[in-house]
Amino acid sequence: MEEQKRILITGASGFIGGYLVKEALSRGYEVWAGIRPHSSREHLQDERIKFVYLRYDSKDALVAQLREIASSVGAWRYVIHNAGITKTLRKSDFYQVNAFHTHLLIEALAAADCKPDKFLLMSSLSSYGPVKEYSFRPIRIDDDRNPDSVYGKSKFEAELFVKSQTYFPYVILLPTGVYGPGDKDYLMEIKSIRSGIDLKVGLKSQQLTFIYVKDLAVAAFMALENKEAKNVSYFVADGDVYTDTDFAQLIKKLLGKKIVINLRIPVWMCYVACLFSEAFGHLAGRAMTLNTDKYCILKQRNWICETEPIRRELGFVPRYNLKEGLEETINDCKKHNLL
Repeated sequence: MEEQKRILITGASGFIGGYLVKEALSRGYEVWAGIRPHSSREHLQDERIKFVYLRYDSKDALVAQLREIASSVGAWRYVIHNAGITKTLRKSDFYQVNAFHTHLLIEALAAADCKPDKFLLMSSLSSYGPVKEYSFRPIRIDDDRNPDSVYGKSKFEAELFVKSQTYFPYVILLPTGVYGPGDKDYLMEIKSIRSGIDLKVGLKSQQLTFIYVKDLAVAAFMALENKEAKNVSYFVADGDVYTDTDFAQLIKKLLGKKIVINLRIPVWMCYVACLFSEAFGHLAGRAMTLNTDKYCILKQRNWICETEPIRRELGFVPRYNLKEGLEETINDCKKHNLL
């Protein structure tokens, strides 16, 4: 395999990571999947995939590991750093995994003389926090940041590490709500509506944007392969805006559900629920989807972001709108008896 077709994708066993691997394979890349020893390989069954357990526990060990790979097979042309966590029992883990590991990987790639032609960081719209919550003007890349969740702060810190380094060109993608087959967060809402209850947070509607996971994977490779896309950041969304009611109604229609009880609770009640859920998680020893950090995301009203730059500069046009993506997602859920 030619060196220019070699790529490292971290967080490959996760929801987004699995689709990045599939897209890379479809484009003829030699794919190295960065995973942890205990990570599931359920969605990484292709024989062409090469696995690597990156040593984030020690910079010296990671440098030695990367240097050995580079000397034996050559450096990766591209690196997609997708690894990260969205929920955890200890909030300090957000900084350790999302921010520090990003810094560690960058420094190790440089020290091991394993510099890629381009480094792509998969960040999140959450790194901006509440912006234009009253005017609902689309969030722009140059807007001031105000992340109020620890998750958002850790992703913002990771972005700062990437922007401050001078070893190799970078692209940062900031997707909005990512959904698709295999996602667990939006599955909760689909299952709730399937059971006959539509629960919304906040007396004021949320303005939501989405990106289907397959489209996000395509956007990542368009950013990597575009020679002009260097040292830039892009929001990734399908370009449409929905209220939380629109979203729920679409799910209801696709499920063929005729009667659904619609409930809208104030944000303070959501906080209490998140508080109790988090407390239960600590007692049970597992991270809960509903927690006090997720509350910051649930209470945010404006999730509209500017998508014109990625369309203009990369020519990115999503293949799926929300209806098409949700329909494929729900069909997959039915196929695997997840509802």
